[in-house]
Amino acid sequence: MLVERFLKYVKIDTQSNEESTTCPSTEKQFDLAKVIIEDLKEIGMSDVSMDENGYIMATLPSNVDKEVPTVGFIAHMDTAPDYSGKDVKPRIVENYDGGEIVLNEADNTVMSPVDFPELPNYKGQDLIVTDGTTLLGADNKAGIAEILEAMDYLVKHPEIKHGEIKVGFTPDEEIGRGANLFNVEKFGAKYAYTIDGGEIGELEYENFNAATATIKINGRNIHPGTAKNKMVNSALIGMELNAMLPSDQRPEHTEKYEGFFLLINMSGTVENTSMTYIIRDHDKEKFAVKKELMGDVAEYLNKKYGAGCVELEIKDSYFNMREKIEPVMEVVEIAKKSMEEAGVTPIIKPIRGGTDGARLSYMGLPCPNIFTGGHNFHGKFEYIPVQSMKKSVEVIVKVVENYTKI
Repeated sequence: MLVERFLKYVKIDTQSNEESTTCPSTEKQFDLAKVIIEDLKEIGMSDVSMDENGYIMATLPSNVDKEVPTVGFIAHMDTAPDYSGKDVKPRIVENYDGGEIVLNEADNTVMSPVDFPELPNYKGQDLIVTDGTTLLGADNKAGIAEILEAMDYLVKHPEIKHGEIKVGFTPDEEIGRGANLFNVEKFGAKYAYTIDGGEIGELEYENFNAATATIKINGRNIHPGTAKNKMVNSALIGMELNAMLPSDQRPEHTEKYEGFFLLINMSGTVENTSMTYIIRDHDKEKFAVKKELMGDVAEYLNKKYGAGCVELEIKDSYFNMREKIEPVMEVVEIAKKSMEEAGVTPIIKPIRGGTDGARLSYMGLPCPNIFTGGHNFHGKFEYIPVQSMKKSVEVIVKVVENYTKI
């Protein structure tokens, strides 16, 4: 049922919308939520519920007599606004030969090992791919399918001992709001895992500290024929501001623990220009320095062009969950042990992004991230090996089993 369940989910459009002020940000996320609710009930989960904001929770009761920590598994229902998730037409490439995969003959969309060198690692496996016109939605519908499959397996195999298990599915993770209205107290888990990682083996308990800088530049538009000593070109000031930030601290020049400034939007005229940056760093002190530098640049430009020329607002988005995970490192060790028992080599590395787990960790629910098996999220080259999905299910089962042994 794993593959069938996943294919059913990805065909439901759940793209979120960062311009919306509702929760969920798009009504169509309820379309998937309703299907998940029915699937949870069908496999025999208890206390299945969905609130008015689209947050789903359910319980698998303990089948042991001793006290075992309640553990949860969480995935998100929305797909990224970056690329279309409408009319997804997934295809399974069986027994992949290690070469190029033609996704769409009509427009010559080809996924090649030249561009994606990890592809040959899956030679002989079955890959679920797109038709080259949409994303796939493995981020994070693979996580949903894997959690459901693991719960189904546990219900059908009561000989596997486990404590109480909670599952939760959230809207709007892709626009940074997935944990906003998550009721940690109602969820009732002591520890949890987001099933939202990438390639097989990924295990993550560190992520970026994140902030958004919103900038408004006020210029002065004068007819160019009489503009000397009068015109203040806000667009050019925006370019000047960008040039004052370190060029080696951009995403295209950074990796691993290196942070960055990313200009994600810029629009304007001579009179008014708006810019939006995201600021990221794993290290809290370096993160603070980056925000301070942005403030110093704005202050300098205001001294140069006049007070009020550059208006800057910086808002923190989320923080590195490592601070909350390190005091309870057993949650990582259990996941690592479970992967090894499932024949998976753990790849422990920092997330170069964010996750619901980061926010939830600061809300009192320590929440590392476990792989789904997917690659190339948020675009038409997204794919996921079926064998990796099955291993994710196996790891989830091992995790709950191992909590009974501590």
